[in-house]
Amino acid sequence: MDDLDQFREETRQWLEANCPPSQRQPNTPEEQYWGGRRGQFASEDARLWFERMRDRGWTAPEWPTAYGGGGLTPQQGQVLKEEMKRIRARTPLYSLGLWMLGPALLEYGTEEQKQKHLRAIVDGEVRWCQGYSEPGAGSDLASLQTRAEDKDDHFLVNGSKIWTTAADKSDWIFCLVRTDPSVKKQEGISFLLIDMASPGVSTTPIALISGESEFCQTFFDNVAVPRENLVGGLNKGWSVAKALLVHERKLMAEIGSDSPRQEVPPVQAARDYLEFVDGRIANSQLRSDLVSFEMRMHAIALTHMRGFEERAHGLQSTVGLSMKYLGTEAIKDKNELLLAIMGSRGLGWEGTGFTSEELDTTRSWAGSKAMTIAGGTTEVQLNVIARNVLQLPQAPKAATES
Repeated sequence: MDDLDQFREETRQWLEANCPPSQRQPNTPEEQYWGGRRGQFASEDARLWFERMRDRGWTAPEWPTAYGGGGLTPQQGQVLKEEMKRIRARTPLYSLGLWMLGPALLEYGTEEQKQKHLRAIVDGEVRWCQGYSEPGAGSDLASLQTRAEDKDDHFLVNGSKIWTTAADKSDWIFCLVRTDPSVKKQEGISFLLIDMASPGVSTTPIALISGESEFCQTFFDNVAVPRENLVGGLNKGWSVAKALLVHERKLMAEIGSDSPRQEVPPVQAARDYLEFVDGRIANSQLRSDLVSFEMRMHAIALTHMRGFEERAHGLQSTVGLSMKYLGTEAIKDKNELLLAIMGSRGLGWEGTGFTSEELDTTRSWAGSKAMTIAGGTTEVQLNVIARNVLQLPQAPKAATES
């Protein structure tokens, strides 16, 4: 037995012994644990499962043990994911700090920043949100106008951010601010960590078509931010931002695969809602659409695995640049397919006339549209793929009229 096989066997035994049965079934958004000062567990089993994973370092399994992580190799981390998926174990801690900020701090943060923030993320003590987009700066993020005046020992921040997920529930925000308006827009940006409890910070929820209000607009009115909260150096925030976006797009690509969810797979929906003739779906168009979708998802899974193997062996991989586009478009198309299969049963919004799975599908259909925008729109992602993956020539700039 080689080392990885032995690790798999030990991991399997530990998970079987430590993951409560109630944490091996689909969860709802209300049951997800996000940590933070106001975090609440849905049950005692959820608390126990989180604490056991935290104590083993497996809320951040591949982070260094010095910051509370598990110190696993990428291959061991993949084994852990596979074994958790095998028993349908729930994700013990959901966190933008784990998925996005933490990796950026490991690369760009000072030792003091790592010691202060990383273990608090791993332990679920602090919930983070992301302050990137602004009312006038979405896909063209570098045009952001939230400004931070350098006051020597602190920065004075004024402006606003929009589409800030869970800003009203978060403890801290990692934020892009303009610290030098006189240079090229990408060069005058800094990356700040801001305590949401600071005087002058306020949030306003934004109602969504899905009926939820997970997004907010966040306002900064003369907010004093200590200079020690600057990450990556003054006016060097664009480099940090680009590194963090890589992790965000990876998150967007993998959304829904981290933990079992209460959803109806398209194949199962077809069995439940469609008419069959001689063992085949009677509607030839839906039959073709379903087969195409399943083949596409298999291809995406293989592509994702290829990217993982390339990175695990120290090779430069461009797969990650494509996965955000592939993943979010697939999720959107999956929900379109589910509605087509369910027919009128997929049109419910509330009430007792529909099952919870049918209502979840309708709301997921609405919410999936946002995933093709968050982290970079589909159109922007296609440009990134064309330039950096396919290395296609850039379109010539239009001649300026005299």
